[in-house]
Amino acid sequence: MSMEIEERKQQLKDELDMLKQEFKFELPKKIAEAREHGDLKENADYHAARERQGFVRAKISQLSEQLAKLSNLDVKAIPEDRVGFGSTVTVIDMKTEARIVFTFVSDGEMVPSEGKITLSTPYGRALAGKKPGDVVEVLIPAGKKSFRVTTVVTIHGNEITE
Repeated sequence: MSMEIEERKQQLKDELDMLKQEFKFELPKKIAEAREHGDLKENADYHAARERQGFVRAKISQLSEQLAKLSNLDVKAIPEDRVGFGSTVTVIDMKTEARIVFTFVSDGEMVPSEGKITLSTPYGRALAGKKPGDVVEVLIPAGKKSFRVTTVVTIHGNEITE
């Protein structure tokens, strides 16, 4: 299995452990201490701790889901010679000749401003399965864009160029 995936799984496990510790031990203690101060309606510490508790619960759920998806990922099923999950793809805009790099990540890792997107985005759907030299059209709210794939680096570390 890819080291990148194993490293990400370990990051998720570490973050989950910290959040579970906070959720099970630290937050209940803060809530109990805040309750001792009396009237809960105007108790800012109590409300802040309860709000944090809700956030931590949601984050634990989100990270657990990401970890489950990564654990079930079959790296052998990911293409070694074309765009798939974990690939870094360089494309050239056919109109502006701008060079753009996309990396296909899981939902929780998506940062579009850094080029980290999922395969379920319009760009991801258009580029999935493509090889260097392929031309793709992407329909986005701003209109239709055309790109030529120049380089693909797969999750396996294979680099394929035109």
